[in-house]
Parts: sequence; C-alpha cells; structure tokens
Amino acid sequence: MPQEIKVVSLFDGISCGRVALERAGYPVSSYIAFEIDKFARAISRHNYPDIQHLGDVLDADFSQLSGYDIVIGGSPCNFWSCAKQNREIDKTGHGWRLFMRFVEAVQLIKPQYFFYENVASMPNEIKAYISEELGCEPILINSALVSAQHRERLYWTNIPGITQPHDKGILLNHVLDTGLSARNKSQTTLSTLYKENALSMLKRNKTGLFIAEESTPIRVGQIGLGGQGNRVYCVKGKTITLMGNGGGRGAKTGLYKIELPDGEYSIRKLSVIEAERCQTLPDNYTAYGINDDGKLINISNTQRYKTIGNGWTVNVIAHIFRHMKLGGD
Repeated sequence: MPQEIKVVSLFDGISCGRVALERAGYPVSSYIAFEIDKFARAISRHNYPDIQHLGDVLDADFSQLSGYDIVIGGSPCNFWSCAKQNREIDKTGHGWRLFMRFVEAVQLIKPQYFFYENVASMPNEIKAYISEELGCEPILINSALVSAQHRERLYWTNIPGITQPHDKGILLNHVLDTGLSARNKSQTTLSTLYKENALSMLKRNKTGLFIAEESTPIRVGQIGLGGQGNRVYCVKGKTITLMGNGGGRGAKTGLYKIELPDGEYSIRKLSVIEAERCQTLPDNYTAYGINDDGKLINISNTQRYKTIGNGWTVNVIAHIFRHMKLGGD
C-alpha cells in the first residue's frame, strides 16, 4: 500500500488534486491549500474538512512549510489563453507573477515532486519561460483519452516515466443524464424557442443526424448568429472544453442535440452533474459547501459550472500521480 503523502496545493480550486491522489491510491495525511475563491473553498471544505486553507498565494510564507512530499498547482490560465484578447506574452504580467509563486514554493519547500498545469494554447514564449524555470519540458495530454471532454492541457512535473493514458473511448452520450430533457422543462426551452433555426442548420449538415462516433467535438449547427456559446454539438463525440467563464446560451459547457425517447430532440447545455462527469468528478461533488463561517450552504449552478470549468480532469491527474514513487530515487 502506498505511503501517506503530504501535499501543498497552490491555486487549489475545488481540490481536484486531492480527489486525484486518492483515486491514484495515495492516502493524504496533510493537505495545505491556497485559494481565493470563496465558493471553491467552500466546496473543498465540504468534501475534505481536514484541508487547511491558508488564503492567497501572494501572501504566503512558504518558508514556514517543510516536510511536504509534493507541491501542485495550476495558476489561472486566463492570462495566457488564446481566448483572451491582448493576452500576456512575457514576464511582466500578473499571470507570470502568480506562476513565480509556484516556483518559489517549490524552491523553499523542497518537495520530492512538483506538478504544474496550464492551458495548451498559451504563447510559445510563456511555455519556454515556464520550462526554463521548472527545468523540464511539458507533457501534452488531452482529457479526451479518459473522459467525454476535449481538453488539451500542458503538465510540467519531475514525476518520472509518464506515459499517455489509455484511450477509454468515453463519449458524451455515455455520461448523459438521459432523462433530464424530458423531466426538466427549463433545460429544454432552447429547443422550443429556436427549434426551426437549429433544425435548418442540422438539415444543411445532414451527416450530423446520423453521425458516427468521434473522438472530438462534432459541431452540427448553431443557434442564432452563432458564436462559441451558441454552437450545437452532437453527443456521439466529445464535449468542448469546459470553461470557468463563457458567454452565449451554452455558456460554460456548449449546446448539445439530445435525442428524446419519443423520437424528438432537445438542444441544451450540459447539466451540472454532466459537467462534473466530464471532469471525472463524483456526481454532486460541487452541490454543497462549508463557508468560511462553518455553515453548510447550497452552491448555485452558476458557481458550480464556474468551479468545475476552472478545475482539473481528475482521471488525467490520477494517471500522472500513479507514476510517483515516494521516498525513492
């Protein structure tokens, strides 16, 4: 049985790293978390009451932490993502300042392992700078290999021997709550209001009606004038990358053509539970929280979608963590 592990997590979010460690078979004896989003902290605290939250990484004194086995983190990607206009491309921005706190944590804590994640669409200059600071090249892994979500991310780590995960062949229709559209009218409003527009789009792309299973998102139409939040995808493929922020009717998840038992279909965004499944989180992991005052709270769907999109695909991280050999050479 693997030995217990002690963890420092920067930009912890909803503690996907903790879920991944347990899924990889590592019992956690101590988990220090730095996170500024109060809803993410609340979700984390509800699932793992033993986590010690220490606030903002910018205020942290990492010299006070020692004896930890691994430092993990993924600083906010919005500073470097291709989705951001005028994204940062050098070391002068706030995104770099946040990343350097991760570097300082590794230098001062001196863990056996470090693990850093960020968006694959970052500028090449930033990628090179990060590689220089951490002393290793990133590993590109698409979450599509172990989930229903297309999500390319870069991983920098000194964990040795990491291979690509085995492709499990999971598609969106494998993780759908299939009765949702029929049960919840609020989720199917889009197909009523925009059915003719969507239907005409689908007819122009007839392959979308009888499409074979694919390993990427399959776009079959759009609502209104289009735009990422208004594009319609087939469930016999992968979802688009879930996001912490996003506009349009599909918002943070995209819109999908869902077949109904009576032969009709609806067009809707993913439910929160479906979004959790795309990140390979447990169902309703984000439903409740314990706030900073110690009170049990319900987490709104808006905040659930946001924190899920900002999180990690757990099964990818668990795959990487399984390559650790604590205490070894």
